[in-house]
Amino acid sequence: MQIKKSEETAKFNAANLFVDRHVRQGRGDRVALYYQDQQITYGKVFEKVNQIGNALKDLGVNMEDRVMLLLLDCPEFIYSFFGAMKIGAVPIPVNTLLKPADYEYLLNDSRAKVIVVSDELLSNISTAKLKYLKHIIVVGNPNEPFINFNTLINDKSTELETADTGKDDPAFWLYSSGTTGSPKGAVHLHHDMAFCAEHFAKNLFNITENDRTFSVGRLFFAYGLGNSMFYPFYVGASAILSPDRPTPVHLLQIIDQYKPTLYFGVPTSYTAILQLEEDTDNYDLSSIKHYFSSGEALPSVIFERWLEKFKVELLDAIGSTEVLHIFICNMPGQVKAGSTGKLVPGFEAKLVDEDDLIVPEGEVGTLMIKGDCTAAYYWNKHEKSKKTFKGEWVNTGDRYYQDKDGFFWYVGRDDDMLKSGGIWVSPIEVEHALMVHPAVLETAAIGSSDVDGLIRPKAFVVLNKGYEPSPELANELTQFVKNSIAPYKFPRWIQFATELPRTASGKIQRFKLRELDNSNHSVSM
Repeated sequence: MQIKKSEETAKFNAANLFVDRHVRQGRGDRVALYYQDQQITYGKVFEKVNQIGNALKDLGVNMEDRVMLLLLDCPEFIYSFFGAMKIGAVPIPVNTLLKPADYEYLLNDSRAKVIVVSDELLSNISTAKLKYLKHIIVVGNPNEPFINFNTLINDKSTELETADTGKDDPAFWLYSSGTTGSPKGAVHLHHDMAFCAEHFAKNLFNITENDRTFSVGRLFFAYGLGNSMFYPFYVGASAILSPDRPTPVHLLQIIDQYKPTLYFGVPTSYTAILQLEEDTDNYDLSSIKHYFSSGEALPSVIFERWLEKFKVELLDAIGSTEVLHIFICNMPGQVKAGSTGKLVPGFEAKLVDEDDLIVPEGEVGTLMIKGDCTAAYYWNKHEKSKKTFKGEWVNTGDRYYQDKDGFFWYVGRDDDMLKSGGIWVSPIEVEHALMVHPAVLETAAIGSSDVDGLIRPKAFVVLNKGYEPSPELANELTQFVKNSIAPYKFPRWIQFATELPRTASGKIQRFKLRELDNSNHSVSM
């Protein structure tokens, strides 16, 4: 159901397309969500969306007000996302793995009036320095004075008038980290999800109402949001949700129990399954038509090991928060191991040099993407918006080359950001956390490959006087960082150094650290 140009000024709300339409067209009894022992129909989703929408209105939430979602993967995420959107408010899913200071920044930066938070994550929210937050709604069993989600919506009407929004109104935000590590709110519009679903899920992979999706990437990621919500909800298919940590055994149990047909993983999860000592033949994986991999580049060795063990290809792909979902992907039977694949029809791509000139075939350039699902801008960050959004094009910051067959090959980032486990990590944040430790004089973080070819944070550390390099100290430093910032950001290795290479003006030369990097890491965690 593509949105036509003639409808540009017409009333349009994504909640109507992804939820209400299924009830109108007779799919209200179809299962929308599998969650633990529940099978939740589109009719029930419709009612819950309307109830939370009415509840938010009663709390004073108006059009374009922000509603933050700090939620594990659960039905209430879907209800709150579309409920806020249906009344013209703007839902903002955020990473569930952050620290209290991170949420303080996100809440103040977004000026969210309301946050809907899982009970398990409530302790991360401190109201002392929050300037705009008025209400905290908790999914679970909170104590006073917090609002219980179920109690709040139980007496609300299951009917709700859709706000008078258009396709180009702000619909939701997704926060993305930048070169300095400061989060940026990418503002997406009401038509963005439909474009992605039409061109990738429907046209390229023929998703239908008979499919079931499962995603290792959580709903707060752009990747997970498409996999577990707007792809299946576009065609009336089903999504399988789990709030539990995606351990390899749990993932295999999910597949065996719920029988997904489309499985969206990340390289680290595929690697973990391959490293399982128990016999994976005990699990029935036959329901899956396609295995996708995104979040970070899939090393060819993992692709080959998976193909040898399970006799099925992993389809590596790339998307981004700014573009919303996948725009380059490998296709079944046409995979080149180690490549990211070919351009998804409906998108345009170009590789440019420092002067924005297109580079010749085979030469490395910065990847620029064009598609009608890109974010409009970064909230309240004008200069960074200008650097990323170039008219109809988005500067991904990724360095690629394209071969003669049209396949794209990833070679790194324009900036110093690195991805660990599919999540962007700022080296600056790692360094700042290490610098708090009394043993550390100075430090610099880079990305380094582990034995499987996956990128992980590594820190070079110059010690203060009175401290000597040792495995015990290296372990202490890694644990120190792990306890002070989000756990996935801690350096897996510490390499002690007598000094750090710097420019004449004092800036750290990270490229020289990468040259110094070697496989003999001081400490591996």
